[in-house]
Amino acid sequence: MEQPVSNGEIENPTALTTGDDPPKTAKQLEKEAKKAEKLAKLQAKLGKKAAAPAAAEKKEKPEKKIKEAKEAAVYTANTAPGVKKDITGALPDAYSPRYVEAQWYGWWEKEGFFTPEYGRTSLLEPNPKGKFVMVIPPPNVTGSLHLGHALTNAIEDAITRFHRMKGFTTLWVPGCDHAGIATQVVVEKKLWREEKLTRHDLGREKFIEKIWDWRREKGVRIYDQLKSLGSSYDWTRVAFTMDPKLCKAVTEAFVRMHEEGSIYRSARLVNWSCALRSAISDIEVDKIDIPGRTFFSIPGYDEKVEFGVLIKFAYKVENSDEEVIVATTRIETMLGDTAVAVHPQDERYKHLHGKFVQHPFCERRIPIVVDDFVDMNFGTGAVKITPAHDPNDYEVGKRCNLPFITIFNDDGYIIGDYGEFKGMKRFDCRKRILEKLKELGLYRETVNNPMVVPFCSRSKDVVEPMIKPQWYVKCDQLAADATEAVRKGDLKIIPEHHKKIWYHWMEGIRDWCVSRQLWWGHRIPAYHVSFNDESVKSGTPNDENYWIVARSEEEALKKAAGKFDVDPSKIVLHQDEDVLDTWFSSGLYPFSVFGWPDNTADLQAFYPTTLLETGHDILFFWVARMVFFGQKLLGKLPFKEVYLHPMVRDAHGRKMSKSLGNVIDPMDVIKGISLEDLHKLLYDSNLDPREIEKAKAGQKQDFPNGIPECGSDALRFALCAYITQARDINLDINRVQGYRFFCNKLWNATKFALMYFSGDEKYSADLPLSGNENNMDLWVLSRLATAIDTCNTGFAQYDFAAVTSACYSFWLYDLCDVYLECVKPIFQNGSEEQKAAARRTLFICLDFGLRILSPFMPFITEELFQRLPRVDTTPSICVAAYPENVSWHNEKVEKEVEFMQKAARIIRSARSDYNLPNKVKTEAYIVCTDEQPNAILKKYSGDLTTIAFCSKIEFVTEPPAGCAILTVSAQCEVHLLLKGLIESDKEITKLQKRKEQLDQTVKRLKQAMQAADYATKVPAEVQTINSEKLQQSEGEVQRIIAAIETLQLM
Repeated sequence: MEQPVSNGEIENPTALTTGDDPPKTAKQLEKEAKKAEKLAKLQAKLGKKAAAPAAAEKKEKPEKKIKEAKEAAVYTANTAPGVKKDITGALPDAYSPRYVEAQWYGWWEKEGFFTPEYGRTSLLEPNPKGKFVMVIPPPNVTGSLHLGHALTNAIEDAITRFHRMKGFTTLWVPGCDHAGIATQVVVEKKLWREEKLTRHDLGREKFIEKIWDWRREKGVRIYDQLKSLGSSYDWTRVAFTMDPKLCKAVTEAFVRMHEEGSIYRSARLVNWSCALRSAISDIEVDKIDIPGRTFFSIPGYDEKVEFGVLIKFAYKVENSDEEVIVATTRIETMLGDTAVAVHPQDERYKHLHGKFVQHPFCERRIPIVVDDFVDMNFGTGAVKITPAHDPNDYEVGKRCNLPFITIFNDDGYIIGDYGEFKGMKRFDCRKRILEKLKELGLYRETVNNPMVVPFCSRSKDVVEPMIKPQWYVKCDQLAADATEAVRKGDLKIIPEHHKKIWYHWMEGIRDWCVSRQLWWGHRIPAYHVSFNDESVKSGTPNDENYWIVARSEEEALKKAAGKFDVDPSKIVLHQDEDVLDTWFSSGLYPFSVFGWPDNTADLQAFYPTTLLETGHDILFFWVARMVFFGQKLLGKLPFKEVYLHPMVRDAHGRKMSKSLGNVIDPMDVIKGISLEDLHKLLYDSNLDPREIEKAKAGQKQDFPNGIPECGSDALRFALCAYITQARDINLDINRVQGYRFFCNKLWNATKFALMYFSGDEKYSADLPLSGNENNMDLWVLSRLATAIDTCNTGFAQYDFAAVTSACYSFWLYDLCDVYLECVKPIFQNGSEEQKAAARRTLFICLDFGLRILSPFMPFITEELFQRLPRVDTTPSICVAAYPENVSWHNEKVEKEVEFMQKAARIIRSARSDYNLPNKVKTEAYIVCTDEQPNAILKKYSGDLTTIAFCSKIEFVTEPPAGCAILTVSAQCEVHLLLKGLIESDKEITKLQKRKEQLDQTVKRLKQAMQAADYATKVPAEVQTINSEKLQQSEGEVQRIIAAIETLQLM
């Protein structure tokens, strides 16, 4: 047997054999010989390791050092909040978001850079550059921000910072929305969880106190998150929709609009949430399409409830053997039926016009009425009419003057004289009515029925149409004025395709129900009038004539006394218990934040605002309401332009949903979070326990290693880079991480470049060029000029993808990949004049390069800007001038360098094909049959040598043997010397193996693409990926064939 290894040596196995051992067979000896050979090889290997010099150990140490250098640096200086960051120390070795993003925001805020007063003596003083004013789409105060908020802030802050740097008087107003329903639900759940109390147990006043306590405790969190994102708001003007100033505006708006007839009270059909016991707006209704029979879990029910079926049953015609069969998806609503409708031209029912059917569960004669809305060809052509619980039936009920019978109370229980059904929950009643109809012989059949089920987005309850007396805003004239503003071009909507949606909504607009049966919010300033004197006639709460709208109870009492000609002592006022829809106060936001209805200095200076930026999903719910109120109450549009950004979805294109586990807190992207901690967040949410496991699985699939720390700058840049004309953004966190690597590249490039500025000399980007610049200096300045033009144009057109691409390309491809490489030989061997010109050029690139990037990446650009050897004393990049109208364009030089770069790319590609590492330099021989390309490559031969990793470049007519021939153009070839650098046989074997793999890929892709149903069944994005992969693979095969042919000649 073999002895263990000791000190790198292996003992001879044959030495273990004694004379007493039996003789070994030839097979055994052969086996031992092979073992001995293997052991000898191992011994040699180990011996080599043991004999290796200490340099090998040293070689491993730098790897550890590199790893240590990548540990995230943290800002540890003892700097007080609001004091400028200490930048006297050296830049950390590697980019660290935690280090870079520390301390700057508090200093920006304290210095007042974000206020419109900065650098100005008076707000009303004209600024020749103009002004830029925008308000935040106020996020709900209910909790933390999501990626949709991050996208909004990334775009809006980029626009704001751009205008501030362009010299505009700039104001971006922050704030929060009180979010009536959402906040009340959160606090109610908290109250029940912690104290097992309902809001009714506390009473209105104490419950509202609880909400204010919660707001004071949690409300500041959103503002802290906005600051973490780097959003440059003027925090001296922060506005919460329940602040006294904004409450005053809400009351004034309601009173004024009621006084001139634009607000009225009426009993109408509304979206009712039984779980919330409140009307909800259309935006709070999730309409779920189902293909047929489907069961849903509904709050308050132990068993799932069936939807997506059409139940047919018969009504018996009075005094006849005939029956009329009707169908419904909501069988429980038949308790409220007050008619059966047929089409006037339907021959089957003409003899029944004006007759009655009998309701099986109550003493109600139901008339058979005629109405054109009935589709004769659908079902039996007879439709049950429940005016109090269906929007279509509601209209029929009004046209035919039918009774409106409400069969549910606010909690969804059956009310009315319906025997055993009274007091039942609506979906329990659904099952019992079906059983009863079968018992009575009136049931006919149940069939599958595709339908839309409306769910309350807040409570997940099924929305019930209910008739409630509510306050309404009359919208017809408001909509007509808003439509005209867009048609005339006074209000610009970007992208333009959203104008069609605007017109569509305005043309089909209905009056807006603004009542909400909540306690948290702006209580409606309306008072019901009754009298404590029986001699004075009182009215009911449903009689609008007995309602007074006023700014205060004192004013209401005065108005009531005048209206009814009654002594105030006889009047009893009761304020409406309801609050206003949150969108009402949000609609006033562009001017309520400036102090309207008072004619404040801010209102004079900043209204109307310049731009409204928000998601396209609230074009109608918020944008339209602001336009309505601005035109109605101030006679001016609230803004000149509306820019609507896409919705953020996950990497798979799915809507962000807690149950899918794909909702991402931007703070987790900025700071990073483990998978375990992502799971913990699910348990802290309001998610149904049954959905937590599903959400955890989704998180594990998308973020198996958690979310890496990316930093605010990378997140902002990524979000803006995603923006196109599309309606959605499929956000991949890996792309955000890619921009974090870009930050590292930016960091390292600037850190490296600053090494060339070792003296005390300061530089300015505004001085004319010296004339000592070389061609690459002129080229990089021309590329910078192009990037600057693209950025200015892109911001003007809201083309954020173009702006981010221009910044990224300049820094990565022009400055880092080319120019920084080309200046190395200058600083090593150039003249003092050349070095001075290179320093000046490098300074301009760093200075202006950071400025154009600053609106997207405010933290890293500030950190690096502060380290530049600048002449100017601008305190912060926030208020530095944005570059524009530079005169460095040089088309001739750009074309020449483009040709040189083409040659470099071809050489580098060939080096890659032949597996040559960068440290192995190659000789290149250029053969040109035309003087022009020859002259260009000669002119830039030094730069080509540098960026193509060549040891030398020669211009010849007869290149040496052993070269790979590379075609740059029809008149120009590069002969790349490979002889002596590679082992041809080994490389051919490698390339053949790679070619076999690619051949299989090509074959597989072609087979898939030739399938008969490929074009129809395979998603378009997959088809695109496959086409690109096929093209790349075929191209690589051709290059490999050429490389093999070259190697075979050596």
